[in-house]
Amino acid sequence: MMNSDFTRRKMLAGTAALALVAAAPQAFALSAGQAQQLIGQAVSEINRAINSGQSGSSLYRTFEGIFRKYADVPTIARSALGPPARSASKKQLSDFTNAFAAYMSRKYGKRFRDFAGGKVEVTGSRAVKSFQEVSAVAKIPGQSPFAVSFMVSDRSGSSKFFDLLIEGISLLKSERAEIGAMLDKRGGNIDALVSDLNKAG
Repeated sequence: MMNSDFTRRKMLAGTAALALVAAAPQAFALSAGQAQQLIGQAVSEINRAINSGQSGSSLYRTFEGIFRKYADVPTIARSALGPPARSASKKQLSDFTNAFAAYMSRKYGKRFRDFAGGKVEVTGSRAVKSFQEVSAVAKIPGQSPFAVSFMVSDRSGSSKFFDLLIEGISLLKSERAEIGAMLDKRGGNIDALVSDLNKAG
């Protein structure tokens, strides 16, 4: 009888475990084709913005909209802030995330102005560990083409890119170093960092 009960409990536990797995979001279900399609859409919007004739705050708002739509902004912001993100209050983290998104849009929006007349083309994708890497090439008039890679994951619950490599240099690592230096200059004061980020870029 004990053996029978034990076997029955094991079967019930196994069934429950399978049900939980089936119900859980599939963190690594993103295919190379899906990732490539997502970045293709993002690149299409970037190309339109680059060649739209917009400038200044109008262009930066457009880039911020693209950034928030296709990038995993909360994950990128937390990573850029580094260890201090663990001790930050919910409000501080929210304020930093919003300031960071706007800062990134201004900073890179200014650089994208130099892309006028050019375009970014998606060239392929491949699985790398638990995410997909989508490769692209940026073609700018009067310059040699250069490689751009988007790291895409659906671990946040939706498909987004969480890092961008420009000729092998990680945007995430670069921003983490820069934000870390900015925070150090402000004695680790996240509120002061947020205030200054709102005016930087």
